[in-house]
Amino acid sequence: MSGGRNPRWALVGLSLSMLMASMNTSIANAGLPTLAQAFRASFSQVQWIVLAYLLVITALIVGVGRLGDIMGRRRLLLGGIALFTVASVGGAVANSLGGLIAVRAVQGLGSAIMMALALAFVGETVPKERTGKAMGLLGTMSAIGTALGPSLGGALISGLGWQAIFLVNVPLGGLTLVLAYRCLPGDRVEKKADVPSFDMIGTILLALTLAAYALAMTGRNGFGPVNAALLAGAAVLSGLFVRVERRATNPLLRLGMFRDRELSGSLVMSGLVSTVMMSTLVVGPFYLTRAIGLNAGVVGIILSVGPVVAALTGVPAGHLADRFGAQRVTAAGLGVIAVGSVLLSLMPTEFGVSGYVFPIAVLTAGYALFQTSNNSAVMSGVALDQRGVVSGLLNLSRNLGLVTGASVMGAVFALATGAGDVLVAPPQSVATGMRVTFAVAAALIGVALAIAFGTRTATSRRSTAIGG
Repeated sequence: MSGGRNPRWALVGLSLSMLMASMNTSIANAGLPTLAQAFRASFSQVQWIVLAYLLVITALIVGVGRLGDIMGRRRLLLGGIALFTVASVGGAVANSLGGLIAVRAVQGLGSAIMMALALAFVGETVPKERTGKAMGLLGTMSAIGTALGPSLGGALISGLGWQAIFLVNVPLGGLTLVLAYRCLPGDRVEKKADVPSFDMIGTILLALTLAAYALAMTGRNGFGPVNAALLAGAAVLSGLFVRVERRATNPLLRLGMFRDRELSGSLVMSGLVSTVMMSTLVVGPFYLTRAIGLNAGVVGIILSVGPVVAALTGVPAGHLADRFGAQRVTAAGLGVIAVGSVLLSLMPTEFGVSGYVFPIAVLTAGYALFQTSNNSAVMSGVALDQRGVVSGLLNLSRNLGLVTGASVMGAVFALATGAGDVLVAPPQSVATGMRVTFAVAAALIGVALAIAFGTRTATSRRSTAIGG
């Protein structure tokens, strides 16, 4: 089997893993109206088809990353791809809404494995000097998957029925499984006595903490007592998690790693940037329809600009990270995002559609620079036995940012409009909400820039001290 291993084809397999996982975060959205009719369910009920997938990924991605470090990343990744593919078949044959939601949860587990371990495998499949380029490719595939999901889902449903949005994963999953099996490097063989135990209690507590937080942030009817109770529960569970991890012999997370300013700073920056990126998806459609008066078809085309720019700039961003250094490109990416946020706050009301499209293109190009270089900076310095869990933390910070952005930035937008219901707010109020939201977004990126420069200064001082 070793003769079949090829770094390029291994990278193709990892890229397909990212493509499938990201595509399935959005492909089901296009089918929600059809699925509501098929299962005679309300819209709030069928939303769990999307929510179940995202919740499982968010809750388990760190745990499965750590499990890969312990039991072998190749073995677990192959199992995750197979699980995702089989669950896709189950989705196509589901005959009840509950069954379909359960299948989507299983798909989410497979996706969590693919997302966490694809990044972790980069260091084992490409030379260190090409890490940025490989990270850029994976980021590009993630952007393509997110952009492709809604349009592909709509085309499949209209032509072949809703089952096709699940069956499309079967040939992709089969190809990915073959490539991963033949081309990825094998797991290290260790004596059974040397294999650390898996922290099941810590994993369960962290999963419950993250699930409670995500559910609190995804409330559809405003923030109420249930949301507050969930947040309080998440706080209590996080305290228990920290206590358990401090006493565990082989903890899920070595809490001491968060004293590393580079790692903790990168995770916080990733969360802040993802919060801002989600703002564009939450606020953009309302602004384009309510303030400018565009129809759904045109809005769909305009919303595709961001993912297309991310797809086109991902690999070049990797080249820049390899050439100029990941820390410099990370800071540059944040600067471009800040400029894009300021432009989004100022230009649309003056220049209409073009005043929206240009800032979005700028902001998304900055996101590609940041995401690729930040991931490269984190993963290049991680010990081999911690790559899975750190990759999981990177994906987790992104997911939590997306969840927080949808809730908090959506609330900022709604409050800034000054209307009880954004759906009936006058155009001028929606435009005001747009300005305020992206002024807040620019401030958040300002915080991220401060972290980036603070981390870089601390690193430079440490290097000088070591050199002296």
